[in-house]
Amino acid sequence: MQPTHSATASAPDATSRSGVQILIMAVAAFIIVTTEFLIVGLLPAMAKDLGVSIAVAGQVVTLFAFTVMLFGPFLTAKLAGVERKKLFTIILLVFAASNVLAALSTNIWVMALARFIPALGLPVFWGTASETAGQLAAPGKSGQAVSRVYLGISAALVFGVPLGTVAADTLGWRGSFWVLAVISLVIAILMQLCMPTLPSSPAKHGAKQTDILKQPRFLAHVLLSVLAFTAMFTAYTYLADILQTLADVPTNQVGWWLMGFGAVGMIGNQWGGALVDRSPLGAMVLFLVILSVGMAAAIPLATNHVWLIAALVLWGVAYTALFPVCQVRVMQAGAKAQALAATMNISAANAGIGLGAIFGGLGIGHLGLGSLGWIATGIAALAIVVALLMMRKR
Repeated sequence: MQPTHSATASAPDATSRSGVQILIMAVAAFIIVTTEFLIVGLLPAMAKDLGVSIAVAGQVVTLFAFTVMLFGPFLTAKLAGVERKKLFTIILLVFAASNVLAALSTNIWVMALARFIPALGLPVFWGTASETAGQLAAPGKSGQAVSRVYLGISAALVFGVPLGTVAADTLGWRGSFWVLAVISLVIAILMQLCMPTLPSSPAKHGAKQTDILKQPRFLAHVLLSVLAFTAMFTAYTYLADILQTLADVPTNQVGWWLMGFGAVGMIGNQWGGALVDRSPLGAMVLFLVILSVGMAAAIPLATNHVWLIAALVLWGVAYTALFPVCQVRVMQAGAKAQALAATMNISAANAGIGLGAIFGGLGIGHLGLGSLGWIATGIAALAIVVALLMMRKR
């Protein structure tokens, strides 16, 4: 009877341990993705301190995004055979070191290097985190484990920028990177101490996996993600500057405005997840239309804060909804190779983020900050046309 009692008693302990390990994974996901998006909220202060224009500073966003886009699928495949605990610990240590370098940056070139290095590790972590969460979970709990890790990613996508802006107001933009560096180091230590050794899962049947890259419809879905994220980030990359310059929001309040933008956006995360299962392309069209209205209205209404808030609510809901909508839509289109499809969507998203920062910077340089809403809306309209054409040819 004793062995049975021990096995029963150890079950809650095992569940508790796996819960702690999944929490560590979720926090790691939050820190890693926050490192990418935090800089958007820091751009005005960072540009001023480094002696460059806001448009030039915005190109470090492009650098990070394009690095993820170009190296993500290749590095994820190459590192598939590395034991997960070791892999994640190294990635977190690299993030800690790169955030220290960012905090110590004396010019835009040092900052560019500090952004390039972690961009190599982000897609590797993002592409393998859900699989690892499933390995850590108790039997029958893998779905819940994956959702908890993705909650960390979603929270970073929504709150990473405003948290960075609020931190910059209290600690300075360099202080924000110091905080990220310390947390990255702490999570790396916890990862090493608490995480079990987890076998890697090298991809099998690689040739069959890549067959989806020959399917025109799948490639059209990837292109649609590029267009959607380009529209989103043409304006969002410079939202902090829009609030300061056009809406006359005090610098110490911009972070809280962005926090509200993210909080409202969590509604969109729920709606997007619910609607994409019914009609992936229909959900794309709906939220792209809402996004267009919000972005187009925000800048003309910037001086009237009541109407500006209304426009930002529409913008925020659609912006956040499009993250899960794009991810699920592309994975459904590449159902025979979902891991590769997910990585392709991450690359597509980062291509759009980089292009958005470029188009936004060009718009500011040639037409002024006030042009961003219309430029972003024009790109969103193109995405809507593509989605409607895909619906007709389905």
